[in-house]
Amino acid sequence: MKYSSILLLSLSLVSGAALAGTTEAGIGGALGGVLGAVVGQQVGGNTGAAIGAGVGGAAGSVVGADRRNRTEAAIGGALGGAGGNVIGQQVGGTTGGLIGAAIGGGGGGALGNYYGDRSRYDDDHRHYHGDRRYYRDHHHGHKHRHKHRGWHRGHDHDD
Repeated sequence: MKYSSILLLSLSLVSGAALAGTTEAGIGGALGGVLGAVVGQQVGGNTGAAIGAGVGGAAGSVVGADRRNRTEAAIGGALGGAGGNVIGQQVGGTTGGLIGAAIGGGGGGALGNYYGDRSRYDDDHRHYHGDRRYYRDHHHGHKHRHKHRGWHRGHDHDD
């Protein structure tokens, strides 16, 4: 039973990391979720394990995430770690809770990091297309005729 748990834990780490393509945030969230669940289980039983998995999943995801996506990765790792631990405990007891915390923390951290990048890309893309009219009007052959006002209008230079 111990070897199958280790094998499942290893597979969950890999699947959580590969889920969204951001390996570091996924592995950090998975390891943090498992470690938090173990510590929380010792301190506060099943409830402590769920809380520990959430805190550990958030912390691990932050460490592995891109600097600009840390908030999103922390939220994903926390929700995934805690939810995975609770579901895993119901399905497979303590071992199932650890595997669930690893899968949930890893997947949540990786997805949070991915969606942070995606959101930033969408914002940049929207900003670029929003400026298209400005560039069309000011840079592509539109001549703006300005009336010259000031001292040179009607001023005789021979004075």
